[in-house]
Amino acid sequence: MAPITPYVKWAQREDKLFITIEVSDVTGEIIDLKPEGVLSFTGKGGPNKEDYAVTLEFHGEIDVAESKRLVNSHELFFTIQKKESGAYWPRLLKDKSRQHWLKIDFNKWKDEDDDEEDEKKPDDYNMPGMENFDMSQMMQQMGGGAGGMPGMGGMPGMGGGAAGMDMEKMMESLKAQGGGGDTGAEGADADDAPDSDDDDIPDLE
Repeated sequence: MAPITPYVKWAQREDKLFITIEVSDVTGEIIDLKPEGVLSFTGKGGPNKEDYAVTLEFHGEIDVAESKRLVNSHELFFTIQKKESGAYWPRLLKDKSRQHWLKIDFNKWKDEDDDEEDEKKPDDYNMPGMENFDMSQMMQQMGGGAGGMPGMGGMPGMGGGAAGMDMEKMMESLKAQGGGGDTGAEGADADDAPDSDDDDIPDLE
C-alpha cells in the first residue's frame, strides 16, 4: 500500500518559509533537507500508525544550516531559511500545478505589504525544542548522544583517565609546597576550558 500524502501548510517571509506537516504522533521519521530546495519526510503516524510520505521541491534554493525543525505529538514544523532574502516567492513549489494536500497557513501568513492585521504576526516562530538540521543529523550519526562522539574517550586528561590523575597529584604537590597559588589559578582555567564547547551549540532562537 502506497504511503499517505499528509496535509502541508505553508507561509513565508522575505527570508524564510514556515512549513507544517500535519501528522500526529510520528515515529520512525526520516527527514532530509537539501540546499537545492528539497524537503522530504517519511514516517508512521496518526492513531493507526499509517505510513506517510511527502517531498517538497521548493521554488528556490535554501540554507540548510540556518533552517530548523520541531517534531512533536501534533505535527512537524519547519523554519526553512531561503538562500537569498528578497521578494516573496510567487509559490512554494517549482511545480505550478495545484496540489490538493498543500494549503496556505493563514495563521502565519503575512502579506508582503504588511497591512495592519499582519503587523501583529511575528517574523519568526521559534518554538521550544526547535533544533538545527545539521545538529539533528549529527546526533543521529553519533547514536543519539555525546557518548558516541568519536575520539572523545581517547583524549588525554579527559574522563578521569591516568593523565587526569597525574595532574591532580601534581596540583596537590604544588599546593603543599606553598608555591602553587598562580599555577592553581591557571589550572582552574584549564579545567574550565571544556566549557568553551558551549560556543559550538547551535543558536536555537
